[in-house]
Amino acid sequence: MKASTQKLWDVQNRHPGDRQALFAAVAAALPVQTVLYPGSFVDIAASFVFNDVTYSDMDRRAQKFFDDPTAVNHIIAANRRSETPALWRFVPGDYTDPLDLPTNHYDLLVSLYAGFISEHCTPHLRTGGWLLANSSHGDAAMAAITPGYTLTAVIEKRGSEYRYIDQDLDSYLQPKKPTNVTTDVLHQTNRGVAYTKSPAAYIFQKH
Repeated sequence: MKASTQKLWDVQNRHPGDRQALFAAVAAALPVQTVLYPGSFVDIAASFVFNDVTYSDMDRRAQKFFDDPTAVNHIIAANRRSETPALWRFVPGDYTDPLDLPTNHYDLLVSLYAGFISEHCTPHLRTGGWLLANSSHGDAAMAAITPGYTLTAVIEKRGSEYRYIDQDLDSYLQPKKPTNVTTDVLHQTNRGVAYTKSPAAYIFQKH
């Protein structure tokens, strides 16, 4: 394994097992096979859990990381619990530009700390598929006001445990202060809305 590859992963994996636990909570609740993860940088924890993941990022360091497939496969194998081999690919590029990927295809679209992924990559998500988003950079708020998406669950974190919750969802996405959440406002602030409840992530289904 190249030292530079290991170093990039060590920087990404500052909270060992955390992202894996998040993805595992999703996998335990939803029949996900194919995953699209734009803005992934070098976070390959999705491949510890899911069978087929497509990563994408414009950062040259991500390109350098994925250009070392032997090391990537070694990290995945060391952390993956399933005996089924993990399939993955990396597509370099800015997700705000068209990506050379199939439309209406993926079961899960991941949006974590990378901007308004749902605004640009939803066409790649199949109808009936799910968007996993957190509040960082406002993408959960964007999905909440986007026609065609419905909140179906949240992921709550208690200590190191992530729990999938699909009950009493009306109590989520309630702003602490009266706020007119619009696309323009979210673009201007480029951050999430302060809600009365703050789960680790939200799951929206595409209709």
